[in-house]
Formats: sequence, structure tokens, C-alpha cells
Amino acid sequence: MITSLSNSRVKNVTALNRKAKERRSQGKYVVEGVKMFLEAPETEIGEVYVSESFYGKMQENPAESACAEKLAGLSYETVSDEVFSKMSDTEAPQGILCVMRRKDYSERDILSGTAPLIMVLEDIQDPGNLGTILRTGEGAGVRGILLSGGCADIYNPKTIRSTMGSIYRVPFAYVPSIPETAASLKAAGIRIYAAHLQGSVNYTKPDYTKGTAFFIGNEGNGLRPETAALADRYIRIPMAGRVESLNAAMAAGILMYEAARQRYGG
Repeated sequence: MITSLSNSRVKNVTALNRKAKERRSQGKYVVEGVKMFLEAPETEIGEVYVSESFYGKMQENPAESACAEKLAGLSYETVSDEVFSKMSDTEAPQGILCVMRRKDYSERDILSGTAPLIMVLEDIQDPGNLGTILRTGEGAGVRGILLSGGCADIYNPKTIRSTMGSIYRVPFAYVPSIPETAASLKAAGIRIYAAHLQGSVNYTKPDYTKGTAFFIGNEGNGLRPETAALADRYIRIPMAGRVESLNAAMAAGILMYEAARQRYGG
């Protein structure tokens, strides 16, 4: 059992939680909690840490513990509750966390397939918004998500928690140039739609059953004018009152689920 806060492995997990630079350089990230552990693909798990108190609970009820069953086939380290609290990024740790190997997707992976539904995010800053878009995207059946370099780190612990496991299953890739990405989308026969205040077409009117990409901009400023100009069509989400725009994750969800409605019915 690890009981020292100065243990090198403990320090490394803490660094992975706190620093995007460490996550990039090591090709790793951290997930916490029972749900994230149970859904984690075993081939991508690098390390597992269990708090002393959580281990005790599993020992008392091993037959009822899905975590105990999964741990039986893995190598893991038990740590004191104090140490686990130091490693954890949450205020109320559940007692189990994993160091995962990062996935590598390419833009080509996401543009492939028949009539893909794709989200293109420009400078989304809030990790919670980013994670929510990823999670909603899985529910709506998106092929993948493309992100500008100005977006938050998708492996930020807050983003990870917001995905509720979708981080394991939804392809994503950071792209160096939105204009180049737009050109690739158009070359692949994918129409680009931008939710925009100047949009004259209600978002329910276009046909999203063919290859479709939605551009979603920064929470405070929306899409940059030069990025919006790349769209094939501006669309609008009707709003009452004095509201001019919606939260980025909310707007993305509305658009994705309209596309899902058209594609899958309901």
C-alpha cells in the first residue's frame, strides 16, 4: 500500500490531473469514479489506484461489486485515503481512479464513412461545455468532433467527468486550421451549417440526412466572422424574449438532435 504523499507515482497522477502539458507529453490522462472505471476499455488502462476504504468495502461485499470483478483481472495499487485524496481531482472521491492511455484519431478518421454527422468546435473554452457536447454527440449519433487549437483540453478532468464515459467512444481530433478543415469537409461532400444571428433559415428546415457538419463557436464571441463565412448556410435557433444566443453546449445539442430526428425518426 502507498502511504507517502511524496511517492513518485502519486506525484505523477497529480501532475496529470493538473497539467495539460504533462498529459500531452506522456500520452496519458486520468479518470475517476466507479462509472468511469467500469466503462474504461481494459486495453487502454495503464494504472489503477484504489483507496484503502474503498478496498475495504469491496472486501466486505466482493460478490456484489462489479468493481471487484473487473479489478480481479487487472493489476492495481492500494493507497491510503489521505494519499487518494491528494491524487483525486474531486471534492468527494469515490475511491478508484485510472491512468489511461490517450487515443489518437485523425481528421480523416472522422470524415470517413457514409453521410457522417460532424461537430466542428472553434475556441470552446469551458471544459464542462466541451464534455457535454461530446456526451450529447454520442447520444445523437455523431461520427466525431473536430476541435480548433483554441479549444479547452479534452482530457481536462472536468471535461472527462462531463463526458460520463463518452470520451472512450466518440472520435475527436484537434485540427491546425479551420479553413483547411472546411475545405476537406466540402471535398468529402459534407455540407457546413453555422448557427448564426444572421441566419434566416430555421434550423429545422435543411436536410441533415446527408453528410453534415455543424460549426459551433466560442461561448462569449460565437464564431469568428472568417470562420462563419466558410459555412454553406447560416441557420438560426428561434428564441423568445431578449435572449440573443444560447449556451454553446445547448445550441450544439439542439442541432445534433434535429439531425438525429431526421436520420433516425422519432
